[in-house]
Amino acid sequence: MRVSDILKVKGNTLFTVTPETLLADAVDTMAEHDIGSLVVMEFGDLVGMLTFREIINTISENGGTVGSSTIRKVMDDHPLTCTPETDVDEVRRMMLERHARYLPVMDNRTLMGVISFYDVARAVVEEQSFENRMLKAYIRDWPAEEAENNK
Repeated sequence: MRVSDILKVKGNTLFTVTPETLLADAVDTMAEHDIGSLVVMEFGDLVGMLTFREIINTISENGGTVGSSTIRKVMDDHPLTCTPETDVDEVRRMMLERHARYLPVMDNRTLMGVISFYDVARAVVEEQSFENRMLKAYIRDWPAEEAENNK
């Protein structure tokens, strides 16, 4: 399974911000849309990622508030990315190694979407469930004469 398969199921809704967006506005956007990350774009290029991890760290450093800073000051400016052709097993390995919960999906310089650890886990479970159903159907439809010969 490839990342492109996850994106087909997930859809193509993307939420982006600029580095100059106020962090408080980004928090509002994330809460309004029930999302855990925002892709930071500048002049059409991916320049960073804002996730709840950066927000929590900022709140901790500011004594319980997000303050008046912009996203540029707190974003991950070297986010881990993948391509639509990246294998899901490779994505799982990458996410685990870097403790990344969200990955922008890039096709050259074009942002194709964002996948989350949840999206990857759901896709793997669905794939395994499908394979299990196929195996059970195969076993159930096993030819009777072969079963008798194998006793």
